[in-house]
Amino acid sequence: MKVSTRGDYASRALLSLTLHGATSTPTSVRDIAERTGLPQPYLEQILLALKGAGLVKSKRGVGGGYVLARTPEEITLAQIISAVDGPIVAGDFGEPHENGACDHEGQCILLGVWADVGERIREELQSLTLADMARRSRGTSSLSAQ
Repeated sequence: MKVSTRGDYASRALLSLTLHGATSTPTSVRDIAERTGLPQPYLEQILLALKGAGLVKSKRGVGGGYVLARTPEEITLAQIISAVDGPIVAGDFGEPHENGACDHEGQCILLGVWADVGERIREELQSLTLADMARRSRGTSSLSAQ
């Protein structure tokens, strides 16, 4: 699995909201873009996808912007990546065949392996929250201590 640019940017944007306490006070796209070094037009598209997934809420007008829709402890990296990239998988190989229905040598065993790898990646990303990333960013926790 390769995390896309969209997945990375989405994670960085939500981490920025987390680090700056944006659970109640909206932060403008411009401010997020400036803090993270992300291109504003692309960031706007990403934030709309995150809004559609229920990870952020927006407020229009003066003083408007984005806030997290849930607490940082409730938002996982898996949710963020899935919101902008779709399902987390190790590859686009399809589901393992059952009952010996393989067409080619090695196909079934490897389909099973890729499915297992995808599941482990999902589990790891589901175990990491924005709160974890914020603590790590502040130097108060490491991922290996999880």
